[in-house]
Amino acid sequence: MMEYITLNNGVKMPMAGIGTFLLSPDEAEASCLSALGCGYRLIDTANAYVNEKAVGRAMKKSGLAREEIFLETKLWPAFYTDENAVDDTLERLGTDYIDDRVIIGTS
Repeated sequence: MMEYITLNNGVKMPMAGIGTFLLSPDEAEASCLSALGCGYRLIDTANAYVNEKAVGRAMKKSGLAREEIFLETKLWPAFYTDENAVDDTLERLGTDYIDDRVIIGTS
C-alpha cells in the first residue's frame, strides 16, 4: 500500500516513485510502465533528460487515470525566459498539468 505525505499546499504526494535521470527513452518508457504496474504512483522527469515523451507514453499505456499519477518535472535555467517552455513540456508529456514543478537554478 502506497504511503503519502501532504505538502504545504495540501497536495498529497506518494512517498515512493521512479526517477528517469540517465534513462534512454526506451528505458524510461519500460521502467515507468513497470513501476506504475507495480503500484508506484510518482514519476520524476525533466526536459533535460530527453525522455518526457517516453514518460507520457508510459502513463498512457498504463491505463491509469491521469489523476492517479503524481508527475514531477524540471525546467533547466536556460529555458526560464522561454514563454513556451511549460507548454512544450506539457505537450511532450501528453498531459495538461504537472503535479509538482521543480525549478533548478541558482539563488
